[in-house]
Amino acid sequence: MRAKKTLHPRPPSRPAIEGLLTLMQLCSFGAAALCPLLLSAPAVAQTSPETRLATYRDRVARLEDQDSVENLQATFGFYFDKGLWNEAADLFARNGSFEYGLSGVYIGQDRIRRAMLLFGPQGLAQGYLNNHMMLQPIIIVASDGKTATGRWQGPVQLSEPGADGVWGVGIYENEYVKEGSVWKFAKFHFYPMAFTDYDKGWARSLLPMKGQSALFPPDKPPTVVYRSMPGNYIPPFSYKHPVTGKALTDLPQAADSVTGRK
Repeated sequence: MRAKKTLHPRPPSRPAIEGLLTLMQLCSFGAAALCPLLLSAPAVAQTSPETRLATYRDRVARLEDQDSVENLQATFGFYFDKGLWNEAADLFARNGSFEYGLSGVYIGQDRIRRAMLLFGPQGLAQGYLNNHMMLQPIIIVASDGKTATGRWQGPVQLSEPGADGVWGVGIYENEYVKEGSVWKFAKFHFYPMAFTDYDKGWARSLLPMKGQSALFPPDKPPTVVYRSMPGNYIPPFSYKHPVTGKALTDLPQAADSVTGRK
């Protein structure tokens, strides 16, 4: 009888050992990369799908509010440019206010509607130009979605029969309120920064702002008294600095001997 032959396992070759070590290293790297994900998994799991869905819905609602406010401002611009005072005044809340430069504050839709006639007849007659472009918007909607603020900037083109054309530029600092489901103006404040004769330009002509009307006085005096160019007043910002979080409401202003600002 032939004796059984004892089989001894063959030792692994050098290439096989090196391949095994490489595989182990890759596995360790993969585990290390997965560790942060595994550690963060409980935190993600703690937020329920319902909570995440409610958060997303709130974000979408605020974005829609922001879009509605921007459309409201643009709509006002189109109406105001063409002298559609009735339509423009209807965009204000019941106790909304309208302030243009140093003309004072008019409160309520009826008062605002009449105040706009100071800019020209309803519908703008021949020879009138009242363009107010509204650019560079910064709109901040409150977390409850009921109020908002907006800062805008834009050029102005003015003309009326028998007078030279006027170039201008200014800043809008407005407040908005949602009445029911509709956004309206709660406070409209336009700060003209400069006016100039159309032909002469900024270097040779700087025109002052108009004051309060004697024919149709405002409900309140101007919120702030300042000068357009050559003055250099900076309207307070309605929103905080996006990086530092600081409010920009108490800004250093250039001294002005005419208005008494020191």
